[in-house]
Amino acid sequence: MLELRDLVKRYQVGDAEPVSAVDGVSLSIAPGELVALYGPSGSGKTTLLMLAAAVLRPDGGAVVVDGREVSALGARERASYRMHELGFIRQSLDLIPGASALDNAAVKLLGRHTTVRDARRRVEPLLVRLGLEERLAHRAEQLSMGERQRVMIARALSSDPRVVLADEPTGSLDTERGNEVLALLSELCRTREIAVLLVTHDPEAAAYADRVRCLRDGRLTDVQPNPVASVR
Repeated sequence: MLELRDLVKRYQVGDAEPVSAVDGVSLSIAPGELVALYGPSGSGKTTLLMLAAAVLRPDGGAVVVDGREVSALGARERASYRMHELGFIRQSLDLIPGASALDNAAVKLLGRHTTVRDARRRVEPLLVRLGLEERLAHRAEQLSMGERQRVMIARALSSDPRVVLADEPTGSLDTERGNEVLALLSELCRTREIAVLLVTHDPEAAAYADRVRCLRDGRLTDVQPNPVASVR
């Protein structure tokens, strides 16, 4: 489903030599498979996700989804890929002030011309599953950071994506809520045949992943014997 083929992304800083944030990364994730990616800060994890989301263009290599090279598409086609095929759970909490949790979660569906009623109907079960059944009508500014994070997760999953990219989805959550999110991602991954790439520092994520890979200095390395211990 999702193939990263020899991806390279370099950044120029002043007159210095270009720095390779991602350096020849190849990774394939099948439908129904969840891969967790560990790595220290500055290892290139977020850049890799931005490439997989076709937000950034690679300097080398390709991002292929179901046989189509999305990294080579034009701006409109890449935007369509993100809208219709991709669920991207970012660290930034871009909620609409004044709008309810329910309507914030429905934003992506509304952008696809789904009626307000149908969009709310589709996202409500996700919000309930994420423990927000008592907060559906609360405005964005009335929600805690962890609650906002869960609204963003519901928004990303609302459109039945074929690929999910998750950038530290449990970073603002306590252990119990974090495990609920990981369990939901794992369940949807398998029941809906979604390819999931999860970037995380959460040791609990290893228990939910089919594979765990490590990224260091922009390069994938073999998983360590005990990946949970490596991030503590």
